[in-house]
Amino acid sequence: MTMPDPGPWGAYIAILAMAVATYLCRISGVVLMGFIPLTPRVRRGLAALPGSIIFATVLPLVDRLGLAAGLALAAAVLSMVLRRSELLALLVGMATVSLARALGL
Repeated sequence: MTMPDPGPWGAYIAILAMAVATYLCRISGVVLMGFIPLTPRVRRGLAALPGSIIFATVLPLVDRLGLAAGLALAAAVLSMVLRRSELLALLVGMATVSLARALGL
């Protein structure tokens, strides 16, 4: 059994469907949070979300990419703490990973 040919509009229909699904996912968080009272405990949990999301995203990459990525991440975080400049942290991280790779780490 073969799938029917969607014709010239198939890609547009897929893009529109993905856009609608993305919008519904994004707006559902706003709608659902309207029903949750913002107690101090909930506020602390929401304040901790950005850091936990970053760790959940970055740590598997560091695990997979090795010591050079870990050193670059540590250097970028240290740069960010000291100078508060995203661009500088990015450059420091890139320079660190380049140096670590050049040294064979």
